[in-house]
Amino acid sequence: MTENITVLPTLTEQIMNFFNNPVWLACIFSWLIAQFIKTGICLIYGKIHSLTSLFENLIWKTGGMPSSHSALVTSLCVTLGFRHGVDSDIFVFSLVFFFVVIRDAFGVRRSTGIQAKKINEIGQELQEKNIITSYKQLKEVMGHTPMEVICGCILGFFVGLAFSLLD
Repeated sequence: MTENITVLPTLTEQIMNFFNNPVWLACIFSWLIAQFIKTGICLIYGKIHSLTSLFENLIWKTGGMPSSHSALVTSLCVTLGFRHGVDSDIFVFSLVFFFVVIRDAFGVRRSTGIQAKKINEIGQELQEKNIITSYKQLKEVMGHTPMEVICGCILGFFVGLAFSLLD
């Protein structure tokens, strides 16, 4: 009598499978491409003045054209839709996540960035008039314009499509 024994992949195999997963790769590449485009635009307009600033733009900076968050969640939706079908629970989950991120990108984050800028202006004016002795500037993290979000979504769609069709 033969036994059916399921052998689980080793940890090394699981890690390799994770890093070769087309969903993961599409998300990472769409984010990286968006960051590279964003950094290129900043270089063209002379907004990068140091090597530190260059690396911050490449890796960490938020805001700007195109939205890397939008690109990432769009490629996530596209690749999951292709792999599991648009009627799957995981696709529906990714679509809801997509809407939350997109809403945050040009709604909430944009509003808080505009508010922080206005508060900084008021704080600076109060300090200049000696009403307050010192004012620490708030970080003005701007969200995205609708065009930046749309361009990020278009980028993410095509990157997700490429990884889905080439898999």
